[in-house]
Amino acid sequence: MTGSEFFQRLRREGRLKLIEPSEELKRAYLKKSESHLASAKILLEHGKLEEAVSITYYSMYHALTALLRRVGIKCENHAASIILLKEIFGIDNSDITKAKRERIDKQYYLDFRIAREDVVELIRIAESFNSRILDFTERLTSEKILRFRTRAKEVLEGK
Repeated sequence: MTGSEFFQRLRREGRLKLIEPSEELKRAYLKKSESHLASAKILLEHGKLEEAVSITYYSMYHALTALLRRVGIKCENHAASIILLKEIFGIDNSDITKAKRERIDKQYYLDFRIAREDVVELIRIAESFNSRILDFTERLTSEKILRFRTRAKEVLEGK
């Protein structure tokens, strides 16, 4: 399945669509992102490494969702959201891709080894990623939002 077919399928299912841009939803998702990152640090302090990995990823995902909602994109698929970060905004998605892979490995599989240092590094990566996304989101102007919505429409329609 190509990226275009993937997006079209999600659109047909109602899981990916253009909506009204929302400052309010942006703020709510950023708050959720901050809370998840703080929780990941608490989990790390208490030796709950597997859980810290999972919630660190969700912190990054909520920051990404904040950006999407600010521009007016509703996406209910993690993989698609991560692809859209690069396709629409031109932002490197390798950090969140790695965090997602780590979350899946730690959440669903039993044959893994996790070190405290790895979790510390993942949290550092999340802090940097979230900061970049927040800065990018806060710098959006009405004109930039319009351009990104136009680009989103092109990407979603496979143009």
